[in-house]
Amino acid sequence: MLDETPMEEKSNLMSRRILAVDDEEAILGVVRLNLINEGFDVDTAADGESAIRCFEHEHYSMAILDVMLPDFDGFELARRIRQRSDIPIMMLSARDTDLDKAVGLGIGADDYLTKPFSPVELVARVKAHLRRYDQATTPPNERPDEILKVGAVRMDLGSRTVRKHDESIELTAKEFDLLALLAGQPGRAFTKGQIYSAVWGDQWVSDYSTVQVHIRRLRSKLEDDPGEPALIKTIWGIGYRLDSCDSRT
Repeated sequence: MLDETPMEEKSNLMSRRILAVDDEEAILGVVRLNLINEGFDVDTAADGESAIRCFEHEHYSMAILDVMLPDFDGFELARRIRQRSDIPIMMLSARDTDLDKAVGLGIGADDYLTKPFSPVELVARVKAHLRRYDQATTPPNERPDEILKVGAVRMDLGSRTVRKHDESIELTAKEFDLLALLAGQPGRAFTKGQIYSAVWGDQWVSDYSTVQVHIRRLRSKLEDDPGEPALIKTIWGIGYRLDSCDSRT
């Protein structure tokens, strides 16, 4: 398979250190080998406590966590990591249920990959998350200073902050990107596949449950009545549309 990643982007990605946590040695071997082959530095851990100790001594650009660990589960590990870092977190699990995905995404994970997985897809998702994270953490003075107004919601794309009625609203990086996508083209209906490709960076994978979970979380934070959303509308059989974007300044 031809690698079409630009050379400058490759250089930026290759300096990254990733932590992979799984109690299955074979899985860790696959993850480590494929990421090292792409130029990443990779540390591994077989349980949650070892992973926490790794974080105490090393700076990581991303974490890949198995859900089932021998001491405490990957969801708890993701919570602890999220308390100290906003790096991308990918969950790995043999269980492919909407509930598991909702739990993982609800505690701050950015992605959920079901075992067995394609090493090519794993690497592609890792690169996509790191690109998104770079964009999200670029200093405001290096990005266009643009304001979007979504009804009573005000988005500052430069500082990546959101306020509603002058009250600060805390969004994750993916929630912000999703809202910015919808608010950037008010009135346009986006399919779930288009949303997943734009926000998560995978053009050939469309994880509809991930999109649905993030839409639900956005509504819980932004809508006056999440049960009767006025901002983010569901277009049945298609996807979602943002209706109340008043202006762009």
